[in-house]
Amino acid sequence: VHVTESGGGLVMTGGSLRLSCAASGRSLVSTAMAWYRQAPGKDREFVAGIRWAGEIKYSTSVKGRFTIDRDNGENTVYLQMDNLKVDDTAVYYCAADSRHYAFDYYAVHGMDYWGEGTPVTVSA
Repeated sequence: VHVTESGGGLVMTGGSLRLSCAASGRSLVSTAMAWYRQAPGKDREFVAGIRWAGEIKYSTSVKGRFTIDRDNGENTVYLQMDNLKVDDTAVYYCAADSRHYAFDYYAVHGMDYWGEGTPVTVSA
């Protein structure tokens, strides 16, 4: 599975961005996909995940502000980020995995396939 992110950029506090993740390489019907982020000097953090069957999970830090969704026909996952804060500044990574683990597992151990990341900077 190959995943490619796009949509990062610079935005002011309170603004919005929409990230995209295009996936290819195999059937994605049984694949979970997720967004992670890593801020400078900090550990990687799980942000949100989605399964093609519809299960969704958010981290507590973004719940209510970020929305993950997907376009099955285009094999694409999106992350709509609203009411952005300075603390949301990070490189955002898209990931995919077909091992059927719970998102709590993926939050700790990560996934099998990763994109190269797209930077998001939120200015005060």
